[in-house]
Amino acid sequence: MKNEFKDTYHFKLARLLAEGGMGNIYEAILGGDEGFEKRVAIKMVREEFSNEKDFVKLFIGEARLVADLVHQNIVQIYKLGKAENNYYIAMEYVHGVNLRELMAKHEEVGTKIPVELGAFIISRVCRGLEYAHAKTDPLGNPLGVVHRDINPNNLMIATEGEVKITDFGVAKAKNFMEDKEGKVIMGKAPYMSPEQALGKTTDKRSDIFSLGTVMFELLTGESLFSHGEDVKLVMENVCSMKIPSPRQLNPEIPEALETIILKALERDLAKRYPDAGKLGYDLEYFMYHKGYGPTIQTLEKHLRLLFPKLYIHGAKKDKSKEATKAMSARWLA
Repeated sequence: MKNEFKDTYHFKLARLLAEGGMGNIYEAILGGDEGFEKRVAIKMVREEFSNEKDFVKLFIGEARLVADLVHQNIVQIYKLGKAENNYYIAMEYVHGVNLRELMAKHEEVGTKIPVELGAFIISRVCRGLEYAHAKTDPLGNPLGVVHRDINPNNLMIATEGEVKITDFGVAKAKNFMEDKEGKVIMGKAPYMSPEQALGKTTDKRSDIFSLGTVMFELLTGESLFSHGEDVKLVMENVCSMKIPSPRQLNPEIPEALETIILKALERDLAKRYPDAGKLGYDLEYFMYHKGYGPTIQTLEKHLRLLFPKLYIHGAKKDKSKEATKAMSARWLA
């Protein structure tokens, strides 16, 4: 057999999963020979932005970077392709919910997520970030990966209880993503780190602050920096607002866990957790030092209680039938 060959990929779009400012994500079926099928997710540049060079560069950079990030807590990318002059990324399909949907469901039923289960979710994100932050090039040189957009929409929980980081679209990494720090502020304002909001150079500790903001919200049920204000005021809150006590908002949070949350939210970089591994270790010690603690099976059982329809084949409804009507019959090559 030749040491090089070409093949053709075919994707049939099934339904819209999410709409973004410049791109949409679809559930799709990858078709192969002899009736082979695999369910995947397709992230596609919206047609009106397909000629925007800066955005396309980010899109291609994301695919090149994440293609080499292979970890159980990071959504895997399979392919970067182009169909009808429109770029797309084929990636792992995560059947489940994102953290925003989980928090909304708890608000809907009037409960807070169990404290240890919330700590478990964040600890899994830590392990994914630890891996990404430590990634090197083939010569062993650090890539300096920073996600820069850790927020509840980009943290997925699969029906099997696995937690996965997705959307490295505004990440920075040497030789992969164009770095415009100081000129363009990347990320979502309520989850930025102070250095990110000020347009300063970021490193892995920026993601830790963002994750601390997510952890605060997950365990208290309250947004930390955003309360309906405009973006400018939210960013001012990120930089200078006094951090309230998580335990005052949720007395079920033990002192030990509050200490971890507040250390992740230190504005002084020298006092913040230096890396995601150390934050993950402290969370794991909190959960397991007295014996048995939550696992992916615990998280799966929790999802089954809150989202029973997720576990019924074909029960999840399309987000927008109209948005996929023109696309659903199209095969991408």
